[in-house]
Amino acid sequence: MEVILLEKVENLGNLGDKVKVRPGYGRNFLVPQGKAKPATEENVKFFEERRAELEKAAAEAVAAAESRKAQLEGLTVTVNAKAGDEGKLFGSVGTADIAEAVTAAGVKVGRAEVRMPEGPIRVCGEFDIELHLHTDVDATVKVVVAPEA
Repeated sequence: MEVILLEKVENLGNLGDKVKVRPGYGRNFLVPQGKAKPATEENVKFFEERRAELEKAAAEAVAAAESRKAQLEGLTVTVNAKAGDEGKLFGSVGTADIAEAVTAAGVKVGRAEVRMPEGPIRVCGEFDIELHLHTDVDATVKVVVAPEA
């Protein structure tokens, strides 16, 4: 299936690229999410007419993500969790907990923007957590997991 990308998609292409993808990926993810349109003649014509609008919207999205990144630079948030004597948590600190703590610190962050490739945090300590704000913009936040008093 050939599609025209309406925004930059990680590991696939940039705005306006005509790419060949598997039919299920295009039909079930890219098209419903508004990230692409099937590469028919009328869609190609429609895209060329709206190219300037889409590029402007993409530039605004990157600028907004950059401003959020500037707010997040150097930010340290503390998450309190129940822990045993040795610093092991009863449960874990996941993406929702971190997103909630960063939002409480003043910068709105969604749960899906928090990247934790090693999985949830299960011990007390300091951790550098990456936030994926946009395809081109990532920020790092220091998260301190402290035992509840």
